[in-house]
Amino acid sequence: MKISSIFTIAVSVASILFSLFALWVTLVWKVRRTRKAFEKQLIRQGMAKRDAKRLSAQYSKMKNEIMSTFKGSLFRNRSEKT
Repeated sequence: MKISSIFTIAVSVASILFSLFALWVTLVWKVRRTRKAFEKQLIRQGMAKRDAKRLSAQYSKMKNEIMSTFKGSLFRNRSEKT
């Protein structure tokens, strides 16, 4: 193998890993902002703070389900190839 092809592969892998990390950070940040805004809106409408937090926890639950599905698809596809 040429050194240039190894370098190209390394750059491509680094780019993919950076994109996945950026996607994860964005998802976490957006869920946090959405959850807090939803809680504030419910509290402003007169709901108890504890109940608002319990309802807004569904956003975090959905995020966790999305992440586990994504991770599962990565590992499932890898194991099917071998």
